[in-house]
Amino acid sequence: MKKLKVLTENCIGCGACVGIDPEHFDFNDDGLSHVISEENLESEALQNAIESCPVSIISIEEENEEETSEEVKTTDDSNEKAA
Repeated sequence: MKKLKVLTENCIGCGACVGIDPEHFDFNDDGLSHVISEENLESEALQNAIESCPVSIISIEEENEEETSEEVKTTDDSNEKAA
């Protein structure tokens, strides 16, 4: 499964991605970009936004199912120890 990511901590708040592709991006309360949709990841507007980011912090990554399962397992283990 693909996942759209923005490294918000490195965002300079220029607004290029929000202006080019408001379907996928918006500003958070700090004026920095964040992802608002994981749908339609093949859109031309999204590709243009990724290419237009001046600090190259936007990417589409393949989510590793093993990592997702391990995160769930770790969370489950933590909940069992807390009980």
